[in-house]
Amino acid sequence: MISDAPALQRSSEPAESAVAPSRLSRYVRPALGLLLPVTLALGWELVVWLGWSNGRLVPPPSRIFATITELARSGELVRHIAATLWRVGLGFAFGVIAGTLLGAISGYWSLARRLLDPTVQALRAIPSLAWVPLFILWLGIFETSKIALIAVGVFFPVYLGVMGAILSVDRKVVEVGRVFRLSGFAMIRRILLPAVLPAYVVSLRVGLGLGWMFVVAAELIGASEGLGYLLLDGQQLGKPAQILAAIVIFAILGKLTDWLIEVAAAPFLRWQDAFGRAKGA
Repeated sequence: MISDAPALQRSSEPAESAVAPSRLSRYVRPALGLLLPVTLALGWELVVWLGWSNGRLVPPPSRIFATITELARSGELVRHIAATLWRVGLGFAFGVIAGTLLGAISGYWSLARRLLDPTVQALRAIPSLAWVPLFILWLGIFETSKIALIAVGVFFPVYLGVMGAILSVDRKVVEVGRVFRLSGFAMIRRILLPAVLPAYVVSLRVGLGLGWMFVVAAELIGASEGLGYLLLDGQQLGKPAQILAAIVIFAILGKLTDWLIEVAAAPFLRWQDAFGRAKGA
C-alpha cells in the first residue's frame, strides 16, 4: 500500500494540470474576441490625442463613453434601451413563431411548399424600407407597425432555415425510422427534430440580427423613444458622439442577445460531434 501512494500521486498530477488550462481557456476565449475592437478604439483615441485628427466627425472612444454616461445619468439611456428591447423582443417572438410554423409545413409537406414558397421568396426580395409606408397605412404610427416590421425581418431567415434543414435531412435516416414503424409524431421527435435543430439555431441567430437591423427602420416611424430615435435625434442636432454611442449600444445589445441564444441552445446540441467542437471553438 505504501509503494502505491507515489504512483497515485503522479497519476493525479496530470488530471489537475489538465483542469487548469480548461479553466484558463474560459477567460481567454472571450478576451480574444475583445482584442480587435479594443485595439481599434485605443488606436483611434491615440490618433486624436496626438492631434492627427480633430475627432469632430468621428469622436474618440472617451467622448463616446462620456456621452453614454451622460445619457445614463439623465435616465434617457434606460428608457431608450427598454423601448428598443421591448420592440425587438415582441417582433422576434412573432417572427419566430410564424417562420417556424410555415417553414416546417413547407419543408414537411411538398404540396404546401409548392403553394407557399414562391410567394414567400418573392416577398423576401422586398427591401425593409418598402414595408414602412404600407405598415403606417395599415397599422398607424404606433407600436403595432414597429413590431410588425421587426417580425417581417425575423420571419424570412427562420422560415428558410427550418424549411432548408428539413429538406436536407438524410433520406436514409428517415427510411430507418419507417423500417422501425415510427409514427408521424415519433418521426418528428426522434429523427427530424435533432437533425433540424443545429440549422434552426443558426436561423434564429440570423433572424435576431435582422431584427436588430429592422428596429432602426421601425423606430423611424414616428417614434419618440428608442435607440433608433436616439440615432435620428443625433443626426438632426449634429451630435456625432450621440450617433456613435447609439451604434455602440446596438452592437453590445445585439451581441448579448445572440450570446443568450447560443447559451440557451447549447444543452440541446451537446450530442454534436462537429469539427468546431472538436477544436474547442
